[in-house]
Amino acid sequence: MNKRNYKKELDKIIEKNQEEGIVPTLLLHSCCAPCSSYCIEYLSQYFRITVYYYNPNISEQEEYLKRVREQKKLIQSMPVKYPVSFLEGEYKPEDFFAVAKGLEQCPEGGERCFLCYELRLSNTAHRCRELGFDYFTTTLSISPLKNAEKLNEIGERLAKEMGISYLVSDFKKREGYKRSIELSKEYDLYRQNFCGCAFSKAEMLKRENKTV
Repeated sequence: MNKRNYKKELDKIIEKNQEEGIVPTLLLHSCCAPCSSYCIEYLSQYFRITVYYYNPNISEQEEYLKRVREQKKLIQSMPVKYPVSFLEGEYKPEDFFAVAKGLEQCPEGGERCFLCYELRLSNTAHRCRELGFDYFTTTLSISPLKNAEKLNEIGERLAKEMGISYLVSDFKKREGYKRSIELSKEYDLYRQNFCGCAFSKAEMLKRENKTV
């Protein structure tokens, strides 16, 4: 079975909307400002975006608030074709720890991460339906460390269950990840060196200690 090309599928959706003269609304779940930078630059040419910041996996409140500030700073600074707004979700780290229970020793990128994807995408999907957006998607696929196939699988399943539309994506393709690094430098964004949860931070510290 051939692997799907999510970037090409996204291009086709955009092309169809343009042919019909439609500028849809998009609820874009963002994990952080650096990852969202290229996604916003690209998607704001074709969608009216609301960046949805819902990340209960970020275990430390100080880190969470810092990332929120960076996200707002980026949105205010970037020139865009269609206006981009910001919406903050509820910050309850206990929701993440509940889904991670029993998987504390699971390596980064494994089952615990998949449940974290599900938690954040499910919340985004509910807000998409509640607020009447045309589509929802996430910036997470821009990271080379995130499983784009799993993210799209979850997103499409949630969309089907809720009767809404998920925008397939693999934002790292066509040098999207490289562009996000360039934009992070251009806008002087804080680039964290761990995903956000206590477990990813512990793994990061372990790696750093090994290289000292």
